[in-house]
Amino acid sequence: MTGIQLLLIFGVSLLGIYYVIRLKKTVVDLMLMMLLILTAIGFILWPELTNKIANGLGVGRGADLVYYVCILLFSFALLKLYSRMRRLEQEFTKLVREDALKKVEKR
Repeated sequence: MTGIQLLLIFGVSLLGIYYVIRLKKTVVDLMLMMLLILTAIGFILWPELTNKIANGLGVGRGADLVYYVCILLFSFALLKLYSRMRRLEQEFTKLVREDALKKVEKR
């Protein structure tokens, strides 16, 4: 095992531990995170596996496949964060509107 593999496995493990301890999501989210962590560790330990999968999918190199998948995952995360932010803005607007109407009614 090379130094970069140890560093990457350590980093992925820290992210997983942080996710489990600090964010405490539902069981489905935790299972998905564990699957992603195990997949990442598998690809770190056996990088030739990504080349085989990439060739099977018609992508030239495993690194390119990982890059494309990361773009998709980051796009999904960005869309999820945007939708959550939008929902919170709508809830905040509703609360402010209700508070303003209550203050007007008290007068």
